[in-house]
Amino acid sequence: MKIKLYLILILVFLIPSYFYSQTNDTLKSTNEKKWFESISLKGYVQTRYNRLFETNSKLKCEQCDKSWGENGGIFLRRVRIAFYGQVYKNIYFYIQPEFAGSVSSTGLNFAQIRDAYFDIGIDSKNEFKFRIGQSKVPYGFENVQSSQIRIPLDRDDALNSGVPNERDQGVFFYWTPEKNKKLYNKIQKNGLKGSGDYGIFALGVYDGQSANRPELNNNLHIVSRVTYPFEVGKQLLEIGLQGYSGKYIVNSDQMSTPTKYASKRSYEDKRVAASFILYPKPFGFQTEYNFGKGPQFDSKTDSIITAKLNGGYVMVNYLLKSGHQIFIPFIRYQYYHGGKKNELDSRYHEISEGEIGIEWQQSKFFEFTAMYTLSNRKTEDYMLRNNFQSGRLLRLQAQVNF
Repeated sequence: MKIKLYLILILVFLIPSYFYSQTNDTLKSTNEKKWFESISLKGYVQTRYNRLFETNSKLKCEQCDKSWGENGGIFLRRVRIAFYGQVYKNIYFYIQPEFAGSVSSTGLNFAQIRDAYFDIGIDSKNEFKFRIGQSKVPYGFENVQSSQIRIPLDRDDALNSGVPNERDQGVFFYWTPEKNKKLYNKIQKNGLKGSGDYGIFALGVYDGQSANRPELNNNLHIVSRVTYPFEVGKQLLEIGLQGYSGKYIVNSDQMSTPTKYASKRSYEDKRVAASFILYPKPFGFQTEYNFGKGPQFDSKTDSIITAKLNGGYVMVNYLLKSGHQIFIPFIRYQYYHGGKKNELDSRYHEISEGEIGIEWQQSKFFEFTAMYTLSNRKTEDYMLRNNFQSGRLLRLQAQVNF
């Protein structure tokens, strides 16, 4: 009788606890997100026209916008869709194709990869992480700032010529303490034209031939960046220092046949840059400057040599809100003296350019930018010697965000 009583008591306690355990496990599995439920989608489209009030159709900028100048028309500058998500507590991925790419002078709107990387956090708060794949190289503020956010239509020639396309295949280490993460989120939430979180300290290695191009030697580029955002009263500021060093191989398809070149077409490629940003609250100020050396065409010897380079920009802007609409008038001046390693014969440039414009954000889904450009550009490669072009033009861009 006692044994039967014990058995009944055991069953009374075990059966409810079993069903509670099963229900609890079911609730856990129901509440736990599947990896595919963490994937998000975003993107934007930019359409441009650069020919209004144009005074010189020969004035062009290959690095900036290929629809500048003669034969340029209405142009899809960027068509991008990004897939991204925190698929695990310390694993994040980001893939962004570009659908407005060109693979030749006669073909437009080919799909290509812009970003394809994953982040691996190595601590519970993901303050320390490694980024692996094709991503932006942490060199310069405007370089890592998204073109969806940037105020002027194009990045400055001086810093952007150091990392064409802003991206490369590499492995980058980033450190961002939690308090700085919150500040970067605040900058983004308030629409203050930030660069995003690329660490207050970054260190990495990358191929050095630019995005979607294979490595051509046994030497990796190395890059490091230190930047710090901080608040002073109601103002937000950020200062930064960065540099990279490596060997760049000038590809045969980037050279005129008669042009002379160094052994193995290998050139020293190194730069240092400083950045200062006062975020627009409502007045903003932004400046960057870099110097170094890299491949450059020399007309005296008809050859590509390693030569010094320098240049930068300064910009002032003002953020004005009117209801749900935002207006950001701006003025920017830039100059650059040096070669551009990704252009034909590492073309030599002397650039002095001013821009005055305004960005109108009708809503978070649509914005329109008008920018009047006054430009003086001298270029030299094997075919074009002392090619000086000066002119003015009004540039327009419509952008849809989703």
